[in-house]
Amino acid sequence: MTRRKMLAVLMMLGLGLWLSAMSAAADEKKETKDSGDKEFARKASASGLAEVNLSQLAVRFAQDPNVKQFAQRMVADHTRANQELTQIANQRSITLAKTMDEKHQKLYDKLKGMSGKEFDQTYMDALVKDHEAAVKLFEEESKDGKDKAMKTWAGKLTPIFKKHLEKSRDLCKQTKGKKQSKD
Repeated sequence: MTRRKMLAVLMMLGLGLWLSAMSAAADEKKETKDSGDKEFARKASASGLAEVNLSQLAVRFAQDPNVKQFAQRMVADHTRANQELTQIANQRSITLAKTMDEKHQKLYDKLKGMSGKEFDQTYMDALVKDHEAAVKLFEEESKDGKDKAMKTWAGKLTPIFKKHLEKSRDLCKQTKGKKQSKD
């Protein structure tokens, strides 16, 4: 092989290596950009599962009819939201949470052993905290999300979760017979 051909082959190899490095860097940048949306989807799915599971318990064990009615609303709204998220995630090959997180599993186990007013108060306290976290999570995604569908979905659900938060605070006050802080 002549020197000229050898130099041409080396240049082509160098160009190929450079292009593959650039492609890998672009893929890494896209993955970093998408990781915020993926993390949001995983957190939202775990939270949604917890809301449905905890609320199904409340439908069965709550004493206060208003708490039972609210729990039924939570099951319906969060089941629908979970289904919508699953559709979006499937289109993007995002793996969602299959179970509740450890904190919610412990709460679920604790609630299973309660009844009456104690159950109602513990459940409503948890829903206030969960909806405060959900509102924050969904507001952030609706403002800062990169995936258009995920961002739109979060924006659509934020006002619904704010209403859930308001109602859960009201019911929390009722079950305790005292004022619940809005921090």
